[in-house]
Amino acid sequence: MLEAGTKAPDFTLPDKDGNPVSLSDFAGKKVVLYFYPRDNTPGCTRQACAFAAAYAEFKSLDAAVIGISKDSSASHQKFADKHGLPFILLSDPELSAIQAYGVWQEKKLYGKVSMGVVRSTYIINEEGMIEKVMPKVKPDTNAAEVLDYLRS
Repeated sequence: MLEAGTKAPDFTLPDKDGNPVSLSDFAGKKVVLYFYPRDNTPGCTRQACAFAAAYAEFKSLDAAVIGISKDSSASHQKFADKHGLPFILLSDPELSAIQAYGVWQEKKLYGKVSMGVVRSTYIINEEGMIEKVMPKVKPDTNAAEVLDYLRS
């Protein structure tokens, strides 16, 4: 995982409509960049819906919310439509941003070891520097914790 105080790696990935989105597009804004394992799974759905429910407050704090997983743009489109997600979802099947941010890690589930995305959130400041790192976040509390941090 990357450390607070380091430059956030830039990336360009397709959104749910297939349009390229770069981190550098958000220069001058705070960015809440969250990585999650998979669309339409229970935890990821709860996490995304919590960010969606608080989206107006993120906007009022001038913070962009971006979710990244290795799912396809088509999967993101269905996920966003099904749950009314107003923020950006980016597709990273090549794991370029996922690996650049150090969230592709060994995971253990029921004794089985595999590689996967560790649910993590980065808060990036207006100058593109990582301001806060939140590793291994809980899907039900992540959005509220990010808001608490941004308000302070």
